[in-house]
Amino acid sequence: MFDWDDVRIFIAAARAGSLAVAAQRLGIDAATVGRRVARLETALKSTLVVRSASGLLLTAAGAQLLETALDAESAMEAAERVTRPDLIAGTVRISASEGFGGAVLAPALPALLAAHPGLNIELAASSGFLSPSRREVDMAITLSPAASPRLIVEPLTPYQLALYAAPEHLTRHGAPQRVEDLPDFDIVGYVDDLIYAPELHYLDEIRPNLRPRLASSSIRAQRDMIAAGGGIGVLPCFLAEGLMRVLPDQVLIERRFWLSTHREVHGTARLKAARRWIKSLCQNTAARLSPY
Repeated sequence: MFDWDDVRIFIAAARAGSLAVAAQRLGIDAATVGRRVARLETALKSTLVVRSASGLLLTAAGAQLLETALDAESAMEAAERVTRPDLIAGTVRISASEGFGGAVLAPALPALLAAHPGLNIELAASSGFLSPSRREVDMAITLSPAASPRLIVEPLTPYQLALYAAPEHLTRHGAPQRVEDLPDFDIVGYVDDLIYAPELHYLDEIRPNLRPRLASSSIRAQRDMIAAGGGIGVLPCFLAEGLMRVLPDQVLIERRFWLSTHREVHGTARLKAARRWIKSLCQNTAARLSPY
């Protein structure tokens, strides 16, 4: 027999990919997480995780246990909802793009916690996305609709992107008058082979074979490069405060964010509350997301 609490700690370690990160989320020390996972391995007579330079990796047995344990976790949550169906409490883990997550979602999250004191929010705002279908997160805000029968996917909000540059940069180097002039200017953009979604191929959409002189996998880093006078680049309009729009009559890109949640937790009170709040936030910031 094994202790369910050890399984709970194993789930946290598997989700985090790190004993230290799991310990931080659980409010215990990393050594305790390691001991509890080892105790579970002893009880099951199977190796569940191996350590690597990139963090914890699940063995085949560990992956199989995680899938079963997540089903059990969902069943326990469902049982709790029978007696407390309207309780808005617990942790909601959200994956969002770096720009939207950092600039729009993060500053507003304290208002969500103020409205629901029983909630805890974990925001993964980075290049790339964690997956609700693998239960890495409870919900994800993505650039395209996720394709998985395990997920409930809905459109969240449109947003716009445009070309921007620092005012000082345009004063020194001038501004292009036509899209065809852009190859003559320093361009800021993504590292081509690190682009994680086809929706991020902005430069090819503006002009084929337009290549950046300064590049980063991070949209926030690109914004800082542009603000420092590094060149002209595409940014979401909600990240462009203090910058000047370039070729405003010729370049405007439209995109949409999508919201996906795992079917097994979609109906929980905490997920319903988080979804309502995110949708309301997008409605209230619509003019910032799509100003043109």
